[in-house]
Amino acid sequence: MRALRYSLLCCCFFHPAFGQVAGKLVRSDGQPAPYVNVLLLDGADSTLVKAVVTNENGTYFIGNVRPGGYLLRFSGIGYETSHSSGFQLSAAEKSMDLGVLVMKEVSRELKEVVIRAEKPLFQQQVYGTVVNVESSVLSKGSSALELLERSPGVFIDRRDNNIVLNGKNGVMVMINGKMMRVSVDQVITMLNGMSANDIEKIELMTTPPARYDAEGSAGLINIVLKKNRNQGSFSLTGGYGWGEKETASFNIARGIGNSTLYAAYAYSHDRTFVDWFATATDYVPVLGGQTSSAFSSEIKPIRNSHHATLGFDTRFTPKLTAGGSLTFNNNHTAENITNHAEYSVEPDKQYVLDADINGSGNWNNLLNSVYIEKKINDKEQINFDMDYLLYENKKPTNAYSVFGDENGNRPGTNDTLFSPYQRASSNSTIKIGVAKFDYTRQLSPLLKLESGLKGTYTRNVSLSGVESLVNGDWVSRPTTVNNIMMKESIAAGYVSLSMQLKPSLSVNVGARYEYSHTRIDEPDTKQLVTERKLGKLFPTLFVSWKMKERSALQLSYTKRISRPSYNDLASFVVYTDPTSVETGNSLLRPTITNNLKLGYNYAGYSFAVLFSRDDYPIARTQMVSNAAGDLLVLSPQNVRYQNNLAVQTNLPFKIGNWWSMHYDFSGAWRKFRLEHTPQPAEKSYFAYSVNFSETFMLPKSFSLEVSGWYNSQMYNGSKKVDGFGAINGGIKKVLDKNMGVLQLTVQDIFRTMRITSYFGTVTEEVFDLRSRVPFSAESTRFPIFKITYTRSFGTGGGKGRGERSGLREERERIVH
Repeated sequence: MRALRYSLLCCCFFHPAFGQVAGKLVRSDGQPAPYVNVLLLDGADSTLVKAVVTNENGTYFIGNVRPGGYLLRFSGIGYETSHSSGFQLSAAEKSMDLGVLVMKEVSRELKEVVIRAEKPLFQQQVYGTVVNVESSVLSKGSSALELLERSPGVFIDRRDNNIVLNGKNGVMVMINGKMMRVSVDQVITMLNGMSANDIEKIELMTTPPARYDAEGSAGLINIVLKKNRNQGSFSLTGGYGWGEKETASFNIARGIGNSTLYAAYAYSHDRTFVDWFATATDYVPVLGGQTSSAFSSEIKPIRNSHHATLGFDTRFTPKLTAGGSLTFNNNHTAENITNHAEYSVEPDKQYVLDADINGSGNWNNLLNSVYIEKKINDKEQINFDMDYLLYENKKPTNAYSVFGDENGNRPGTNDTLFSPYQRASSNSTIKIGVAKFDYTRQLSPLLKLESGLKGTYTRNVSLSGVESLVNGDWVSRPTTVNNIMMKESIAAGYVSLSMQLKPSLSVNVGARYEYSHTRIDEPDTKQLVTERKLGKLFPTLFVSWKMKERSALQLSYTKRISRPSYNDLASFVVYTDPTSVETGNSLLRPTITNNLKLGYNYAGYSFAVLFSRDDYPIARTQMVSNAAGDLLVLSPQNVRYQNNLAVQTNLPFKIGNWWSMHYDFSGAWRKFRLEHTPQPAEKSYFAYSVNFSETFMLPKSFSLEVSGWYNSQMYNGSKKVDGFGAINGGIKKVLDKNMGVLQLTVQDIFRTMRITSYFGTVTEEVFDLRSRVPFSAESTRFPIFKITYTRSFGTGGGKGRGERSGLREERERIVH
């Protein structure tokens, strides 16, 4: 016993004191140098003691180092190998911070040799999933929307214009960290006109940290565009499905001294076709009784889009960098809609509707951004961003319809409702200003502080309405007129602390407070539509434990919010047919979501369990009645709650150097409660989504990819949606002598893009509505073929700033 006590005392008092080494590596332009090998060598004989790799910020940390003399060796692809000066660790000096060191880039060129280090298609991070676009054969020639649709857990509802992530509404879309604060149909239109050739990666963040806005209860989707120094590319795409498709784009960046100038332009043309067919039974007051109907609609849009960016970054001193950018988007859509409907009204009435609707939409989006980055010293940095967004949308529509029985008699006596000639107009102007200040400080090699303030002001003026031609005069329908002015201010502040508690254990804890004030008025009547004031605290917690060299455990908790979009709240009325209208809902409440996630990564494989609780999630296109009880109204409504228990897996496989596979599965048990229906109801169900990709490296620089996705049956409020999916394929040829890449892709090979939705399956709907609506995309008639030629030029080099902006979390709430 005495010997044991003596041994324990020896261990306590004579155990050597372990030390630690930390620092940061940057490129010659001051940008971080990620994924550089850092070798700890014995100072006496240069034998290897330990090795680590710098993270994405260029920092490294080596722990559990015994006292002694050492030096560091730095090496990586594209950099010259270098060494640090020798240093000593002792019981008195256990920590060594080497500060910021500059890696010298390799300057010599290798003739006729191109070295590419490709990342895996999907990467798991503590905040979510990263889709590396360049690693997919199918990216060339695709639109950003098509690329997003093939991403794990993403569902694009093309009929109702909605974006869903892991089965949940409330997704915020960002481009280079800037919120897309336009309506979801405009977001979808914008992404449909954006070339995937210009995209570097897509970040699907289900649990974003505190530095991001708390907006987006389902998470954030950040589309990161390419921007390199001394490099450029151009791309040409031609294709055909039901109609022709063309895309042309180029981007270029040039380093001049301490500055980088960059520019990009993309043009897209798409003539497409979709149709839907609805069968329904319900009670229709304006027709006088219980009705059975069959409604078909063919929609033929022609879209032309322009996207242009011009910007610069300048390093005035080693510690001061500033820059700015100007981005312009334009989209013009000419659309023809042909509707035919047959109504059978009990006991013996028959009506037929034939309508021809022609409309054109033109919207412009202009974004100005400026920023300043100031390094106070090697451990402190401040950032300041200012952004201004101007958005204008004009959408006139003209309709001619014939609605009557076999004798040409119209139902009812409302001339404005059943007039053969209708015209509608919609005009919106949105101005958004953002100012943002961030402060970071490396308190110690193991402790980092991040904090910031942000202010956002939005002013939205919207005017829309429907007029009917009665007795030769255009008569305004008062129930359809919408003239609103919305003003919203959001003030936010955040703080987060990153701690390296052990070499294998890191913790990030943070909190964000947001206060919002939203006011919507009707300028003509000077009446207040709605006014909301809301202050909320949104805590975050992230824990990462590296269990072994190839495995890690991650735990996170986040609280988030989805505020109703401006269109959700506005009291506009959109004419659909004489029996129904579409409008907003000024009584909508914001969605509050709590997320708890536990993840495990092993050698590239990842598994996660996620539980979330959504209070008052917003479901769009729900069925209610107007105040008089005589008209069907399509509007957004709050679901009382939704509980989600999800399991997510990412499984990459590789057979030799010629065949790589990736499978992604997300399944969730969900339970929700409806209270806007005539009879409240609860529903529990299991839903899942599957993504896969198979890539084959063939001889003579050919490669082949087959990928697909499937979303199972799901619910959006009281609407049930059947499962659907698609299989895509592509083949790529890398031309000799660096002459570019030629690629052929086929979308929806088996023509399966049909989405069928139902009302009346969960509980009784208003007017006892029961409906079935199959929606068919263009590719169900003929697969979409595209051929793309892309060529890159220049030497490449450091990436520009790209992802920082005060609108980092802003441009999307005209959303959803």
